[in-house]
Amino acid sequence: MNSDTIQIWHGNISAEDADYPNYWRVLDADEQARAGKFKNDLLRNRYVEVHGRLRMLLAQILNELPEKINIKTAEHGKPYLADTPERAFNLSHSADAMVIAVGRNCRLGVDIEFCKPRTSLVGLVDKCFADEEVAYWNALPEAQQIVEFYRYWTRKEAFVKATGHGISLGLSLCVVNPENPVRFLRVPADCGEASIWHAQDLDLGQGICSALVADRDIAEVQFIEMES
Repeated sequence: MNSDTIQIWHGNISAEDADYPNYWRVLDADEQARAGKFKNDLLRNRYVEVHGRLRMLLAQILNELPEKINIKTAEHGKPYLADTPERAFNLSHSADAMVIAVGRNCRLGVDIEFCKPRTSLVGLVDKCFADEEVAYWNALPEAQQIVEFYRYWTRKEAFVKATGHGISLGLSLCVVNPENPVRFLRVPADCGEASIWHAQDLDLGQGICSALVADRDIAEVQFIEMES
């Protein structure tokens, strides 16, 4: 792929018992240990499938055996490829949908969420949105507020994942520009200038919000549907 292209691999999670051994066998010891901590069978199966399919995808890209892919975690838990650090990737899944972003020579993050009604939206907006974002959201017609909440939420989540800090960075400190939502007004000081960060909403189906964030211009995105 072109060095500036970011690939977006997306698909559905089947969590079928018959496929479980194929995904389990390619996980490393740490991944298998994390899977073993799930008490809920469905959640465990989803974890094993998602991370098994991630390894199989990376193996295809790197021309390597999936069980040999050397995935390490940075200080705050973000996974990276220890042997090919110029390759960036990030994974997100929600219910039975998953998305993987793969690029080169950048920091990137991706998030996916189903847009479901929540009784706690106002509280989450007050806690996780900055003043500019709160004012924008409150001015929306009520019919638009659910979808716009998830659009902002996925952009913010994708940003904190791209930085490697995760949600502990503080979502209210990652401020999306309401007048130009592919850009950020402010980000925490140790994340660099806000101007280097770019966001793009990903169209992955009705009722789903997904966003990609990278620390460079997102010049080209290639969507690829994953086979089940």
